[in-house]
Amino acid sequence: MNLSRYTHLNRNSCHLVLLIFLLSWTQTFSSPNVLFIVVDDLNDYISPLDNHPGIKTPHFDRLAKRSVNFTNAHCAAPACHPSRVAVMTGVHPVQSGIYRNMFGAHGPRWRDESPVLKKAVVLSQHFRDHGYRALGGGKIFHTLQWTPGDSQNDPDAWDAYRGDPLDPISADWPRPKLVSDEKAGLTKGRPLGGHANRHFFGAAPLSDPEESFGDHLVTDWAIEQMKQPRDKPLFLAVGLFRPHIPWEVPQRWFDLYALDEVKLPEHRPNDLMDAHSHGRQGWHKWVTDNKQWKKFMRGYLASISYVDYQLGRLLDALDASPMKDNTIIVLWSDHGFHIGEKENWEKFALWDQTTRVPLFIHAPSLSKDGTKTRQPATLTDIYPTLCELAELPVPKQCSGISLVPQMKEPSTPKKRLALTSFQFWSEKTPSLAVADPRYRFIRYGNGFEELYDLKNDPHEFTNLSHDPSLTKVKARLIRALPAKVEPMRKIPTNSLYHRGRKRRGSAN
Repeated sequence: MNLSRYTHLNRNSCHLVLLIFLLSWTQTFSSPNVLFIVVDDLNDYISPLDNHPGIKTPHFDRLAKRSVNFTNAHCAAPACHPSRVAVMTGVHPVQSGIYRNMFGAHGPRWRDESPVLKKAVVLSQHFRDHGYRALGGGKIFHTLQWTPGDSQNDPDAWDAYRGDPLDPISADWPRPKLVSDEKAGLTKGRPLGGHANRHFFGAAPLSDPEESFGDHLVTDWAIEQMKQPRDKPLFLAVGLFRPHIPWEVPQRWFDLYALDEVKLPEHRPNDLMDAHSHGRQGWHKWVTDNKQWKKFMRGYLASISYVDYQLGRLLDALDASPMKDNTIIVLWSDHGFHIGEKENWEKFALWDQTTRVPLFIHAPSLSKDGTKTRQPATLTDIYPTLCELAELPVPKQCSGISLVPQMKEPSTPKKRLALTSFQFWSEKTPSLAVADPRYRFIRYGNGFEELYDLKNDPHEFTNLSHDPSLTKVKARLIRALPAKVEPMRKIPTNSLYHRGRKRRGSAN
């Protein structure tokens, strides 16, 4: 045998194998990474949007300069559970029938809540199925810090999840530490009152070490993931809990906002005379009677600045990582938030303050960064947008449309208006709202209608639904409403994902 010839052939074979490996590696990393950031209960107070007087959010400004800012983006539903399910499946509530928060889940009970979602492919799962490493941490699907083991997260949609995927935040987020109403000198009747959760609705600085807070720990975890060498592109989802109630963050974030300098939102007496009753006016009365409005606003602003700090840490880590030049960034919030606007608190309404959310998207070498667009977007548009950016097929389940045209040129007209839905407890059918670049129209389940000109009336003080000069505008917006909507689904207590039952496929 000619050993030299054998050695030569063997060496060539090795070179060929190495070449194939390198080509494969290069091909793998031609796909962009995805940094997917979710912020809970964040409204438009941040500086790149309405810029609440005195707000300090330098890192949101920083993100806005390196992304397209969708200033007219709206949630699919103004509540945590339906909004997050809609984003992660791409299926709007008018198709799934999931309009409100539902508790008592231990896994993706939404699959049993809605037949449409039974086999829906979660966004992270879709990327994983197409060659990505899908990692999640914090609040992505609905979960709360004070209800251990109650989560709608789908563990099967991730390669790995920080901590317990069916209890992703309760272990890390400190329990509310506000003093009782009696010790605080407050009258009884605090919103979200009761023996077990009377302290949830409030604001107070915490003295615990900042590094012990859940959002800080989740950010630490995400930073470590960005440092790790990978043999696949990364889909990294980071869910931040603040500024969700209770507004409790370290003292230094409260120190940014002197109480006597805090500005309250625009407010008009009798604002609700021509508007739908959201049923929460009692909350506002308690707040004003107990002189808590400025204190709560201060707590909310402090919580926003705290989250802004965590965002800055994520951006710093990304810029220092090998992922810097090949990563899509998307940041969104599940819904807006009221701090007394229209005498409403929290969310659970269909006004612009409740439904409009931050949405920033950056795509390397594609997005026209540093620009804004008023073209309407619904958060269900995120799924097909990310698919197009990563050159993945769009699942048939998706009801949104890609925002890539607006990312390339923000002035490009969008063919579809932003659609939000919700079902109020007092009504038997869902309520619907649509937004174009200027107007907002709402049709409630009881037939009541509201129309606002947001250009001239950004606070939605005046209902123009009966203004004859806007008849054509109103008719155009009505045509954008879906002809058919699914009824609200009931909680399936027999679901194997219902809390207290064994996980599907678990041992007997």
